Amino acid sequence: MKFHIAINLERLDSSTDIQSVRDHTLEMVQMADDAGFEIAWAAEHHALEMTIAPNPFQLLTWWADHTNNIRLGSGVANASYWHPISLAGEAAMVDLISGGRLEFGIGSGAYQREFDRMKPGVAQTDGWRYVQEMLPLVRQLWQGDVAHDGEFWQFPTSTACPKPLQDSVPCWVAARAPVTFDYAVESDCNIMSWPFTLPFSEAVNYRDRLDESVAKAAKPWAGTWSLMRHTAIWDNDQDREMAIAAVRNVLGVFGNLMLKKGEVHNGFPDRISFDELEGNVRVDPEMLEENLMFGTPETVIAKLKRYEEIGVDAFIYYASMGLDMANQKRSLQLFIDSVVPAFR
Repeated sequence: MKFHIAINLERLDSSTDIQSVRDHTLEMVQMADDAGFEIAWAAEHHALEMTIAPNPFQLLTWWADHTNNIRLGSGVANASYWHPISLAGEAAMVDLISGGRLEFGIGSGAYQREFDRMKPGVAQTDGWRYVQEMLPLVRQLWQGDVAHDGEFWQFPTSTACPKPLQDSVPCWVAARAPVTFDYAVESDCNIMSWPFTLPFSEAVNYRDRLDESVAKAAKPWAGTWSLMRHTAIWDNDQDREMAIAAVRNVLGVFGNLMLKKGEVHNGFPDRISFDELEGNVRVDPEMLEENLMFGTPETVIAKLKRYEEIGVDAFIYYASMGLDMANQKRSLQLFIDSVVPAFR
């Protein structure tokens, strides 16, 4: 099993110094680089302090200049917010600056609130349609001149400048729905999935969808399937309680955005009461400890072995979950020292 890291610039209130957050994210990526992690992922979100990432390619360019081997992934660029020529050029620039380390991830978006501001009139549930028009265009623009007259974008003959250094940039699609698995397989893309706080059975459901997509595809699929989970490793009760409290706090904010049940002030979403949370953002402590990649090193190794058994090729250590920066580092170091060696 390979290991990746996903981390955001994250502030839950204005008392947290933004420069410290900036430096922290780089230090976490550098820890993962030194430990031999395969990919570092930067998200795209807008007008939210809990995920400060208006352009993932800026973060990836910065990380590239301060790391040695770790590959750099947009996890993920929201197709509907971009013009194909801009997206192809921004992504290729990361590949050039990093010496050919780009992993290009694309997806359909998370929050309707964001769409209402970034792409008014578009439903988040229609985001996959933009992905399906965007991805082949980006690949064509990387190769040379192309003109396009599509449903969402139209432009005369143009190309990406610069071109990627890699002859073939690895492409990833964020997938949970069957239609997205189908498209990723047909398009020879790698796949990343996130079961939120749902149990292990949700990962099994994703595996089943992937297998069904592969079975009905017109050609073989030799891609990578990665799975992301909020992760916290502990070796004492105090750290355990701190991690569970932190993720419950974040889910109160995340639930606001997913369920559209609260306001956002200056980029900080209101926390909604735990009683209002449901579905992907339930916060029962025992459920969170069981479903997320939480626990002692021994517990986490056992959980990862289960994922490995259903065919997960790479685990994405999702570090951004409201835990303070010192404890994020402590958890990651414990994972590196006590969990990773079990898979080497």
